[in-house]
Amino acid sequence: MNTFEAQQQGRPTGPLVRGYEVIIGFETHAQLSTASKIFSRASTAFGAEPNTQACAVDLALPGTLPVMNKGAVERAIKLGLALGSHIAPRSVFARKNYFYPDLPKGYQISQFEIPVVQGGSVTFFVGEEQKTVRLVRAHLEEDAGKSVHEGSHSGIDLNRAGTPLLEIVTEPDMRSTAEAVAYAKELHKIVTWIGICDGNMQEGSFRCDANVSVRRPGEKLGTRREIKNLNSFKFMQQAIDYEIRWQIDEIEDGRKIEQATVLFDPDTGETRAMRAKEDSADYRYFPDPDLPPLVIAADWIERVKAGMPELPRAMAERYVREHGLSEYDAAQLTQSAALAGYFDQAVKAGATPKLASNWITGEMARRLNAAEIGIEAAPVKAQQLAQLVKRIADGTLPNNAARQVFEALWTGEGSDVDEIIEAKDLKPMNDTGALDKILDEVIAKNAKNVEEYRGGKEKALNALVGQVMKASGGKANPAQVTELLKAKLA
Repeated sequence: MNTFEAQQQGRPTGPLVRGYEVIIGFETHAQLSTASKIFSRASTAFGAEPNTQACAVDLALPGTLPVMNKGAVERAIKLGLALGSHIAPRSVFARKNYFYPDLPKGYQISQFEIPVVQGGSVTFFVGEEQKTVRLVRAHLEEDAGKSVHEGSHSGIDLNRAGTPLLEIVTEPDMRSTAEAVAYAKELHKIVTWIGICDGNMQEGSFRCDANVSVRRPGEKLGTRREIKNLNSFKFMQQAIDYEIRWQIDEIEDGRKIEQATVLFDPDTGETRAMRAKEDSADYRYFPDPDLPPLVIAADWIERVKAGMPELPRAMAERYVREHGLSEYDAAQLTQSAALAGYFDQAVKAGATPKLASNWITGEMARRLNAAEIGIEAAPVKAQQLAQLVKRIADGTLPNNAARQVFEALWTGEGSDVDEIIEAKDLKPMNDTGALDKILDEVIAKNAKNVEEYRGGKEKALNALVGQVMKASGGKANPAQVTELLKAKLA
């Protein structure tokens, strides 16, 4: 599918790279989470011994005919509903003709002229800036087998042949590597959120092809090169960055970019041409005579719609509306259904939404990233975080001491917030006499900061507050300390 033939009038120009505008479009293959293949009863389970999950249909033995998997169609409907697409009441399967050892029939059953899902869009954030990428289509197709190379020998494993895929095609709307990776992450989130794909990139369940070209602003679209089978967001970023640099270098050196399919080599960090890029005419598409048109009744769509979960974008909008969160914070909390569920549980347990959001997207996120685990495996449960947040909100626990409590919860040193506060003697300093004494001592020992503050340097006050907090063992209230210092130094 040539996504670069789409009209680009009115699309925003992104950041220039060495004076060139980057144009990126995506084709993503999402493996559908059905138990059996798209046109046969063979299992789709990953990791079986080679050729143990390929039946007569997958092997293209004479006399076999494909039978449509209803579950695959239902998952395509779910995606269309999630992306605001038009779901075609009638779509057609086509034969995509090419010859390769892992394609027993000599053609792949796909969709060409009339796909099941048409149009739609994906909205996401790049930093705090909201972006939208338009979709051309999403069509059902079968996967091919896999070539296995061992030493000087090559074998064919047909376990994957016939596995159901949705190929999701965008317009060339992305203008930077960051935008492309953010789009891929958002699409990955959506397909896993609605349960149509497990999203396991290492096992090939979510594979992205990036179409990349560059041009001077205002010029016609450049010649694209397609980077195939990007199966990690890290490699995706590296591959696109390298390809952009390579194309600009070629043009600057006076060479012409040839349309090609390329692979990314993680070991060298470079892309290399695999073959000349095919166009649709090369595949000689024609309707598959073995399959009738796919007809989807309106009541079927309504039944699927009724069973859909609340989508991440709608949930984020609800968080903004009901909890007063920023759009960015709401988007962060809806990165996964599990993360959103954790936040909901904390709020239900009495946590102030904004404080809970700050802790989940801040300290919790840092801990999860460092431990390389998901929120499901977090040692601090939602109810415990809610208890922590409540103690901060009611003044029982100073903000700076809260990290000590979180640390104890995370390491398993304690499980009850109040007991940890008591055991570590973290209650705020309520003895005004003791606090007043500390203030006087800090002022006496920090004459330079006192002089600078009185001379108009506000930052000097922060240094004094820090000294008071240190002297109080973190038990003083920073806001109260600030006001008391201002009064004493007036």
